[in-house]
Amino acid sequence: MDTQINRTQIIDLTQRLVRCHTEAGDEKEAADLVLAEMHRLGYDRVNVDENGSVVGMIRGKHPGPTLLLDGHIDTVGVAPGVPWKQDPFGGAVIGGKLYGRGASDMKGPVAAMVLAAAAVDREELSGTLVISASVMEEVLEGVALKTVMEATRPDFVVIGEASDLKLVHGSRGRAEILVETIGRPAHSSRPQEGINAVQAMLPVMQAIDRLALPAHKTVGQAIIALTDIISEPYPGHSVIPSRCRVTYDRRLIPGETKESVMRTLAGLPTIKGATVNVSLAQGEHQTYTGRTFLVDKWFPAWLIEKDHALVQKAAKGLQLAGLSVSYDMYQFCTNAAYSAGEAGIPTIGFGPSSGSLAHVVDEYIEIDTLVKAAQGYLSIISSVLG
Repeated sequence: MDTQINRTQIIDLTQRLVRCHTEAGDEKEAADLVLAEMHRLGYDRVNVDENGSVVGMIRGKHPGPTLLLDGHIDTVGVAPGVPWKQDPFGGAVIGGKLYGRGASDMKGPVAAMVLAAAAVDREELSGTLVISASVMEEVLEGVALKTVMEATRPDFVVIGEASDLKLVHGSRGRAEILVETIGRPAHSSRPQEGINAVQAMLPVMQAIDRLALPAHKTVGQAIIALTDIISEPYPGHSVIPSRCRVTYDRRLIPGETKESVMRTLAGLPTIKGATVNVSLAQGEHQTYTGRTFLVDKWFPAWLIEKDHALVQKAAKGLQLAGLSVSYDMYQFCTNAAYSAGEAGIPTIGFGPSSGSLAHVVDEYIEIDTLVKAAQGYLSIISSVLG
């Protein structure tokens, strides 16, 4: 395989992607750009699926498995009034860093994947290579990737999220859990005649804080964190609140199921006369193509052992590319929640930059690591499909 990665092309494509405004559900501009680039680079087949994800395919001369490299093109937004030193949609290159929303998470890695795939020698490729520029990851991890995988049926998956060029072989998952207390309204001049739903929530929250959560020897500790609290009616004009809802972010470890997680939240205490309801939150989002997803916010953890053939082949490829090999776990959730966590397809993560640079002001990616990641993707492809 041709091992030359064009640094200038990677910078240019990343800049053009960063200059697209692509919050989840509004990715069409970036999708059109990737589509055109795949056609220009001579991919064997390129299409946009029903969700708006761009899927490019390169077929090797010889039969073999299918390897899918996935990166998402949607980003979080840029909050108005929050000062950036650099234009969040400018793609400026300063001091070896390329700045902009999505530079690290994850338009830079997408550019690296697209160009690395184009550098393969089909004569030496045994199998099929698929590159997915997927949508909606920031709001529903893995939901759009599911459609890509159902169409392409990969044997192996590489997620290009930031990993500091480490080989990732597992991750926590996440769930969003709603806890609700129902009381009884009353005039606030006579509070004793009602049941205050906010006060009823206090012992519930205290009990959740005391929960003994499981740990995993490799992935780490399960976590539950309060993210919001809402009472109704709001604002409460001279009325005792009759409803209170809190949201918890529950970070999952391998082996946990919806049933096991919800079972730990059964029997929560509250004040006499109030009712407690616990449920998984649902996410409803529409893609730029008009498709609506309504799904439980449950995104499983996953783990693949270091001695798995995919991990070993990827490690060998990175070594042959002159990259040091070290292993890690994602501390955040990715599209692998579907590929590995639900579908059970062997999956690894590998990408440039650090997860700490995602979603921040003056997000950037170091160009040297971006080029190394492209070389890494090419070498992983060579090792798995060579």
